[in-house]
Amino acid sequence: SLVNQVVSHLVQAIRSKDGAFSSIERQSAGSYYERVKISEPNEFDIMLVMPVARLQLDESDDTGAYYYLTFKRNPKEKYLLKFLDEDGKLSAFKMLQALREIIKQEVKNIKNVEVTVTRKKAGSPAITLQIRNPPSEISVDIILTLEVQQSWPASTQDGLKIEQWLGTKVRRDFKFRSLYLVAKQNKREKVLRGNTWRLSFSHIEKAMMNNHGNSKTCCESDGPKCCRKGCLKLLKYLLEQLKMKYPKELEKFCSYHVKTAFFHSCVMWPNDTDWHLGDLDHCFHKCLGYFVECLQKSQLPHFFIPQYNLLSLEDKASNNFLSRQLSCQLNNRFPIFHE
Repeated sequence: SLVNQVVSHLVQAIRSKDGAFSSIERQSAGSYYERVKISEPNEFDIMLVMPVARLQLDESDDTGAYYYLTFKRNPKEKYLLKFLDEDGKLSAFKMLQALREIIKQEVKNIKNVEVTVTRKKAGSPAITLQIRNPPSEISVDIILTLEVQQSWPASTQDGLKIEQWLGTKVRRDFKFRSLYLVAKQNKREKVLRGNTWRLSFSHIEKAMMNNHGNSKTCCESDGPKCCRKGCLKLLKYLLEQLKMKYPKELEKFCSYHVKTAFFHSCVMWPNDTDWHLGDLDHCFHKCLGYFVECLQKSQLPHFFIPQYNLLSLEDKASNNFLSRQLSCQLNNRFPIFHE
């Protein structure tokens, strides 16, 4: 409720301050809202979503995930023209900076709770708030997101292979949903100019997590229960614990790696009978085994953009390090869970 109070205050202020942001809507993303949060609810992801009618997307590299955005002729969104860079590309950096300034000014007006904006992390798409909530702190990542009403780009064509798992109709419905782009710096660019945007599928991921069954009644109040979410929670917890133990060696990894491996597992074992609630132990081992294989091959295709490998070969050493740590945990009955 504290987070809601702070974010609602900010959204109203942002809408009234700058015409460019007058149409933003808040949307919750991330593990807390997918009901797969594993530790204290002290980290939240809030997307500030801005509807945009039409954009031209040009790939910025061969991943199929990062794009330069330009407007078609005479855009409806005149108020966004001030965020174009000298090449006429919509600058994520300029937009984030403007949004950040409004938020920095506005947190001073939030009375009954202490909110600060943390220092900008290079390349991060988020504006991070710290909310003091004695005896602890809550951190809220605000992510600027464009919602574009147009068909998904070609790079997504062969992704989202959920026909066997969730059905052809569900896949078709998902593909008709709008396209999300987040202000994310593409690290592969030679010159970092802050004008790339990355596709985001968090709205689809949330829908898949919340209706994850092969049968429509899976995990509903009167339906059979499965262990899919339990598996994902354990995988995330395991990675989180290892990251705390080896922060340097594992800094490249985040929960999205695990989540992607988990979605691929759901496709490999599409039936609810593969995920009986009582088989959590067995299913967790299967998912983990698959993730370890991916690490050994340095090959984990993005679930929606199959050409985009989330484990690059340059990071082979850290991929191997994590795969050894995971295998060691697996073979010794997860000592890290008891530490």
